[in-house]
Amino acid sequence: MPMMNIHRPLSMLALACALLAGCAVGPDYRRPDAPVPRAFKEAGEAMPAWTGDWKTAEPADVMTRADWWRVFNDPALDALVSQVQVSNQNIKAAEAQYRQATAALQGARAGFFPVVGASAGVSRGASSSGGRVTNGQTATLSASWEIDVWGRIRRQVESAQAGAQASQADLAATLLSTQATLAQSYFLLRIADSQRALLDRTVADYEKSLQLVKNQYQAGTAQRSDVLQSETQLKTAQAQQIDIQITRAQLEHAIAVLVGKPPADLTMAVVDVEDAIPNVPVAVPSTLLERRPDIAAAERRMASANADIGVAQAAYYPTLSLSATGGLTAGTLARWLSLPDRVWSVGAGLAGTVFDGGLRSAAKAQAVAGYDQTVANYRQTVLTAFQEVEDNLASARLLDQEATVQNDALRSAREALGLVNNRYRAGTAGLLDVLTAQTAAYTAERTALSITGRQYTAAVTLIAALGGGWHAEDVAAAQGAPAPSPAPK
Repeated sequence: MPMMNIHRPLSMLALACALLAGCAVGPDYRRPDAPVPRAFKEAGEAMPAWTGDWKTAEPADVMTRADWWRVFNDPALDALVSQVQVSNQNIKAAEAQYRQATAALQGARAGFFPVVGASAGVSRGASSSGGRVTNGQTATLSASWEIDVWGRIRRQVESAQAGAQASQADLAATLLSTQATLAQSYFLLRIADSQRALLDRTVADYEKSLQLVKNQYQAGTAQRSDVLQSETQLKTAQAQQIDIQITRAQLEHAIAVLVGKPPADLTMAVVDVEDAIPNVPVAVPSTLLERRPDIAAAERRMASANADIGVAQAAYYPTLSLSATGGLTAGTLARWLSLPDRVWSVGAGLAGTVFDGGLRSAAKAQAVAGYDQTVANYRQTVLTAFQEVEDNLASARLLDQEATVQNDALRSAREALGLVNNRYRAGTAGLLDVLTAQTAAYTAERTALSITGRQYTAAVTLIAALGGGWHAEDVAAAQGAPAPSPAPK
């Protein structure tokens, strides 16, 4: 065939491939709707700092900073949290999983390119008829390329891109969760320190009371039962003094593991907690879809599963591949060096499945069901996110009210204790009145500390529920993957 006649069909084939390569079977991805309320119910009237759907707070930029924990103005906490991303093993595992996903994306993209191979060989042999021994040397270069006519490879890349983005969001979610757990453990440890200090003061006061009662008993002005009641009160406080050490030790061990250290390698000094719980600014609910890495991960998994439907549907269509081979061959080394024979071939192949017993339809049905599952998971993740925000808004608001009432109760208990002590010294009140007033004052103060600890926990959890300083745009264009599109308002 003349060379001109060869070029024409090849050119037509290339043009047809270029036109067909523009289509990709399967549904194009569109983010499904999710249940989004207009406003947070628990952000209501009891919070005077709210204006419309926004709560102004200081510092107001807490939700736009990655280092959200600095809002607590605690250098010791800052130092601990900075170690999480470096040393925490769960973060390292999530980061390795993300690298696996990006490697899978690179592997999927390799399908866009031809596969080129090379081979060389030396042979020596003879036929049974002639008996003549012949030698052969060959060197061959081959290439094959699957034309992505139906978009199967593009859908695979699309799925891998979304999977890499989901893995990156998983990494962010793991980091945020670990940071929040560390902050909560840190503040609970500080509350335990304050409770231990309270118990130390209480035990000292109870010891003085017991000694006073013993002196009165020896002088004949108090009864044995008074001594026993005072001893009971003291021993109970001492038991609680020991018990709080268990809580503190366990919290210290948990913090050590969170920062990637053996518990034996971390000892935290006792520091009183400062009552400086920050206000947390909260945006309108629709922005939550762009502020939570777990929501972004669920959304990206939907996109990946949607692309898998296209991959399964492409199996119904034949594959078109181009191949080319070229090389040199010679019977002797001398001929190889002087004038070897040249061999080449160029071809195209079309291959498809005629009958598979329903395998392809089952694969597509499986992909569709997998997508439906990711949609349900996404919507459930959104609902859970709103629940967590509402829960912690309610906690922050009601704990603030509870703390106010409890502080009033503590002031009353302290005043009552002072009055009873004066009456006891004047002989107008009995020991039982003193013991009751002491117990009430101690209980009120310990309850106030417990509420403070719950307020810190609620503040940290609310910041985490709002996504910390993360944003959907932080899902990087992993190996060229676009960030998720903004959620509909």
